[in-house]
Amino acid sequence: MSYLPSNPPECLDANVPDIELVIEPRKRDLGNFIVGRVLPSPRRRMVGPFLFCDEMGPAELTPGTPLDVRPHPHINLATVTYLFDGEIVHRDSLGSEQAITPGAINWMSAGRGIVHSERAHPKSAQRMHGLQLWCGLPSESEETAPTFDHYPAATLPSIDRNGATIRVLAGEAYGLRSPVKTLSRLFYVDIQAREATSLEVPDYPERAAYAVSGELVADGTMYPRGAMLVFSKGKPVTMQLAAGTRMVMLGGEPLDGPRHMFWNFVSSRAERIEQAKQAWKTQSTEAFPKVPGDDQEFIPLPD
Repeated sequence: MSYLPSNPPECLDANVPDIELVIEPRKRDLGNFIVGRVLPSPRRRMVGPFLFCDEMGPAELTPGTPLDVRPHPHINLATVTYLFDGEIVHRDSLGSEQAITPGAINWMSAGRGIVHSERAHPKSAQRMHGLQLWCGLPSESEETAPTFDHYPAATLPSIDRNGATIRVLAGEAYGLRSPVKTLSRLFYVDIQAREATSLEVPDYPERAAYAVSGELVADGTMYPRGAMLVFSKGKPVTMQLAAGTRMVMLGGEPLDGPRHMFWNFVSSRAERIEQAKQAWKTQSTEAFPKVPGDDQEFIPLPD
């Protein structure tokens, strides 16, 4: 999914030793729902290989005002779509057409270039709430052929621990491994606390937690919904969750170097971004093929 650039989120220094940074989301009103962006931020561009995190909603979409993201391009990254509520139909230039529903994962690796759209049913009222992540690709995999994979909710492993349900959406954590195919050592988990509880944060070089609902507590400090906590490296961390809290945690090994980003384009090479900008501006179908079944419109390259 793609949105035009917005002002970056605010970063705050944390006053607890386990937390390196607290990122407050920058809200953007898209008319029929609110998007909250926490990555990238001015002082934290990535957490592990993850370099983009948007929360979509929660919002009540009425008939005639659906989620409607026109065809747009990506290069050198993977998009990761996960819904808590609602349904979105994904179409892409590979010919994929796949509805995503709550609990499932859509993982699209753009490689050398892909175009996709994401749309909700225009005549159905529904509650929409989810997360959109981008995962950078290792430099040796940036120009591979694009791929799209859908993983139904039932294929993703889960475990109950300390009064919480933990679902491993990608990577490995809490003794579980997701079937989602990735190119980096990473983790992405969804945690719902049925009662007040505490959980250790998985041991990875870079880690963060995002409060989807409820409250998170670390070292006695409470953090509200919408905040992303970036944890200090090399320290064991235990999180406290109030009853009814939902959070995701993510992170992993950092990428093999910095990444350039413009709009929907990410690359280890600045010149590759410029090539992609020109190709989309001229609507080069060699670089960016059309989306079958959704080829009558597109999002223009922003100024």
